Amino acid sequence: MEPVDAPTPESSRRRRRLQRMFFGIAGLLIVYVMFAYGILPLIWEGYAHRHPTFDDDPRITRTGDDHPGDPLNVALIGSQAEVNALMAAADWYVADRLGLRSDLKIAADTVLARPYDEAPVSKLFLFGRPEDLAFEKPVGNDPRKRNHVRFWKAPEQDSQGRTIWLGSASYDERVGLSHTTGQITHHIAADIDDERDRLFADLEKTGRLEETYTLPHFHTKLEGHNGGGDPWHTDGALYVGVIEPEPATPADAKPADAKPAD
Repeated sequence: MEPVDAPTPESSRRRRRLQRMFFGIAGLLIVYVMFAYGILPLIWEGYAHRHPTFDDDPRITRTGDDHPGDPLNVALIGSQAEVNALMAAADWYVADRLGLRSDLKIAADTVLARPYDEAPVSKLFLFGRPEDLAFEKPVGNDPRKRNHVRFWKAPEQDSQGRTIWLGSASYDERVGLSHTTGQITHHIAADIDDERDRLFADLEKTGRLEETYTLPHFHTKLEGHNGGGDPWHTDGALYVGVIEPEPATPADAKPADAKPAD
């Protein structure tokens, strides 16, 4: 039996250095997670409640940590089915729900520069709940950049009894860390009017809007920062689109190409 070589002083020192490096990185990661996803959100939540400038009017969405979110700048009137059909006709995709699988997919596709047309969007809150609908239009070959819009069903209806959907449209221009919590997030372009205009240009091309009009002074606060620390500015206008109602089909109507029964 051959004798086992004893570790040399150099190999022992190398092993100890690697161990210290490993535990150092692990410790930094634990501290980052504690601060970015635990301590800092609580600090900012307390700050938001103490400072009235953070408690903006309901024209601003809120994040899950109760930071000011993205401003509302669009609205649609119509049923949920009509909104879905309109957005599909405009070549906007329904965003996937947040979850482990979609979170891992968007992370991998962002790093590997692969397309993900239905990448999830982070939750923003209005009327005490997250968005009811979310759509996006990809830009490029990966989820770093995209057009996207969230919609919330308003508690009231229009004069015709149709559903009102208040929305926030913005352009994700890059992925980075939140300026307030350090969490990984998309950063939006400051000119939210540009995204509002782009969305309505796409919607009007579908021919499915019965009417469009503008509420010019919807916002009195024309600039600010969202929960990720991104600056935004607006002319204050809300664009409203009334969707052409789907024609009612009589219960006894038959498709045009249906053959009569024998």
